[in-house]
Amino acid sequence: MLRWILTIFSVVLVCFFNLPAMAEVNLSASEIRQINQLRQEAFTAAEGGNFAAAEGYWSQLIELLPDNPVGWSNRGNYRVIQHKLVDAIADFDKAIELAPDAPDPYLNRGIAYEGEKLWENAIADYQRVLEITPNDAVAYNNLGNAHGGLGNWEDAIANYHKAVELDPNFSFARVNYALALYQIGEKDKAIGEMRNIIRKYPQFADVRAALTAVLWVEGKPGEAESNWVAVVGLDGRYQDLDWVENIRRWPPLMVAALDKFLTLK
Repeated sequence: MLRWILTIFSVVLVCFFNLPAMAEVNLSASEIRQINQLRQEAFTAAEGGNFAAAEGYWSQLIELLPDNPVGWSNRGNYRVIQHKLVDAIADFDKAIELAPDAPDPYLNRGIAYEGEKLWENAIADYQRVLEITPNDAVAYNNLGNAHGGLGNWEDAIANYHKAVELDPNFSFARVNYALALYQIGEKDKAIGEMRNIIRKYPQFADVRAALTAVLWVEGKPGEAESNWVAVVGLDGRYQDLDWVENIRRWPPLMVAALDKFLTLK
């Protein structure tokens, strides 16, 4: 099942729920072969970026195994990727109905709620994840994202910090923490965090783009330009302010800083 490091409107990392052992359900040998084939085709389609096809394969799996939460949950994931958020939420609802103590459907439904800007719903789902798995760094990071959506930056910072505390190598939680610090005016600390992240992850486009923006505003155009050259080579989406603001969802002051840089480019 998909677990998302930020939100679908940021950058994702995926892993999958496993289908239950076929011996646990009453299926014929031919049905088992069909299920395994469909599952493999779904994964192959997703690896090739054909998410609509992957969704279709999971729909076929749901027809064969309507009481298996994995099919509903994975189809919901691919619907999120395609921005079919209402349909995705319905799939996660069904997965939760079938497996109320599994954390991932709540986590991914929270992401879909964020896409719909239903921040309170997302917060409730992430809190439910933490009731089930109290040390889930991803849930803390996503909880920070949802609080950021509400403009609750102090709460966002606390959750990002907890995510990093639980997983010091969680690079996106670290950059989210730095961006939120900048938003509340702790600019020197934010810049220091960004520099530390780049030392460890020199190919991390998000933090290089962020450092570009803040250095430009700080009156350090040479260093800003140097970081920007790396950004453009790594990920061209940061040239699109709308994407940064509404998909990646940087905090407002960070968006404004990047806007100043891009406007003068």
